[in-house]
Parts: sequence; structure tokens; C-alpha cells
Amino acid sequence: MSDHKAIAEITSRETLLAAYQSGQRAFSGLSLSGTDISGIDLKGADLSYAELNEANLTQANLRGCDLSYASLREANLTQADLRGSMLIGTDLRQATVTDANFHDADYDPTETHFPAGFDPIKAEMKSDRAKA
Repeated sequence: MSDHKAIAEITSRETLLAAYQSGQRAFSGLSLSGTDISGIDLKGADLSYAELNEANLTQANLRGCDLSYASLREANLTQADLRGSMLIGTDLRQATVTDANFHDADYDPTETHFPAGFDPIKAEMKSDRAKA
């Protein structure tokens, strides 16, 4: 599709939304650290290896997203929808996850890094990998 943006061209909320709305779902390696993308709908997008440190993802729809090996350190995920997302190797250290929905999100007990005190079992996440 000719209107797909190269990842390097996506530098703001507006360019990300335009690419998503045009049908693009491949955003692997995207770098939007510190960006306010609260309330954004990126359902089903590939955000693997994305740099989203300190991003505001409050009330974002990330349902079914591939966030494998993405860095979300200190990101705000308050009330974000991460149901069924892939969180293998994802770095969520110091992230705010108040009222975020992680139901059926897949994680790796040895590679996924959660905020202090976060319990993936209580959050109804699932691990298809070997138990730690």
C-alpha cells in the first residue's frame, strides 16, 4: 500500500493516527517516547520493539497488540485496554498500570518486566511459556 508510512516518518500522535486509519498495522520499532497518545485506538497493531518510555497511554485501546520486547518504562497505562495483547519480553518497569485491563495478555515469567508489586496472575494474564 503506497500510503504506508515508514516507521521513521511516524514522529507524533497525528502521524501515527493517520497511518493507523489508512490501514497500516505494522509499527515494529516505532519510537514515541514521552508522547501523549492517550485515548488512542491501536487495536491489533504490531508495536513490537517500540520505544514508548514515559508515553501517556491513558485509556488507550491496545487490545490484541503485539508489544513483544517493547519498552514502556514509566509509561502511563491507566485504564488502558491490553486484553489479549502479547507482552513477551516487554519492559513495564515503573509504568503506571492503575485499572489497566490485562485479561488474557500473554507474558513470559522470565522475560517480561512488570512494575513493582504487579501480579500477572491476579491481572488474569496467561503464560504459554515454561514456568519460572
